[in-house]
Amino acid sequence: MAPEEISWLRRGACRSSDPDLFFPLAPTPLQEARAKAVCAGCQVVQECRSYALRAGEAEGIWGGLTPEERRRSRFPEGWRRPAAS
Repeated sequence: MAPEEISWLRRGACRSSDPDLFFPLAPTPLQEARAKAVCAGCQVVQECRSYALRAGEAEGIWGGLTPEERRRSRFPEGWRRPAAS
């Protein structure tokens, strides 16, 4: 990560939280909800989300999105079309 690209990180609400909340070994719905609650009150949630989507972050909660939610955001339903026959 280039320092100028992530200067927003220092203002993140997650900075004072346990990193395991955002990067658990075995995510649960409760853990995801708690992490997302921190993100919901964050002043840099949009910067965080944009970074994670641009960088292709594959792990953890970033910008209030799980890895699966980020994948769906990058590749929305129906983005693949069957090959022409």
